[in-house]
Amino acid sequence: MKKFFQNKSWQILGGLLGGIAGYFYWKEIGCVTGTCPITSKPLNSIIYFAVLAYFVTGTMAGFRTLKRGD
Repeated sequence: MKKFFQNKSWQILGGLLGGIAGYFYWKEIGCVTGTCPITSKPLNSIIYFAVLAYFVTGTMAGFRTLKRGD
């Protein structure tokens, strides 16, 4: 488990920051009418942005290791 967290630390951090960004996106921009499936509820927005950021940072970390040759 410790090795998992060491290997995925950037992805986990990106997911946490994405969740925070999702909350602020919902709070500041959001969907006033409630018909938007992602931004109508704060939990949907937080999960969506957290998963998106997790995958984006994972992709960036993968490119970084390919570039270094590890």
